[in-house]
Amino acid sequence: MSQRKGKAFMRIAELSRIAGVPVPTIKYYLRENLLPPGELTSPNQASYGEAHLRRLRLIRALVDLAQVPVARVKDVLEGLDSDTMPLHDKIGRAHRAITPQRAVTPSTSDAKAAATAQATALIASRGWSIDPDAPALTTLIETIAALRTLEQEHLVSFLDSYADAVETFTELEVAAVTTRPATDQVAESVIIGTILGETLISSLRLLAQESISAKRWKDGDGDGDGDGDGDGDGD
Repeated sequence: MSQRKGKAFMRIAELSRIAGVPVPTIKYYLRENLLPPGELTSPNQASYGEAHLRRLRLIRALVDLAQVPVARVKDVLEGLDSDTMPLHDKIGRAHRAITPQRAVTPSTSDAKAAATAQATALIASRGWSIDPDAPALTTLIETIAALRTLEQEHLVSFLDSYADAVETFTELEVAAVTTRPATDQVAESVIIGTILGETLISSLRLLAQESISAKRWKDGDGDGDGDGDGDGDGD
């Protein structure tokens, strides 16, 4: 990487090597205006800086990890680059783009109505500010309805406890990203944190389930108190 006027710059081949993205793919992103053009150093050559590298990594996270279509990636990036859109709206636009459309188990109309009422009551009781058309809200309602249809109401009863845990670590996430020096970096951090945070939380949850399962049922006694006699006293 070379230096010019105190700024690091690189040719497209070096950008490709550092980012791990093929040159033809980078050129495609340039044509689609996903990646801003480099600084022309000659009629046929351009140089790229750290901002290009950061943006390229964000694009790959959206495309490869979040499985966001290129057209929706462009919508997210246009929001990030806006000089007039509030940060909250930039993040909201990104959330709508990266929220997966999960296929859930079909539910009954009664289960759907009960799920809608429960989700609405939860949001109101916690004082959350949520847009009615938020994709995550639709997913929450459909998931609750599916659990009810599958006769897993005991899991639905934990909803407020789930919300407690989620709110706690989300406050930590937001506090961490607000230390970034620029608004666009804050938005980028929230987007990447949302993408990778889902995997991180899911992985930790599975590991915790494996550990708790091992403590309760690994020996095959099935009584859950660890002493095998089923009385729960541990003696």
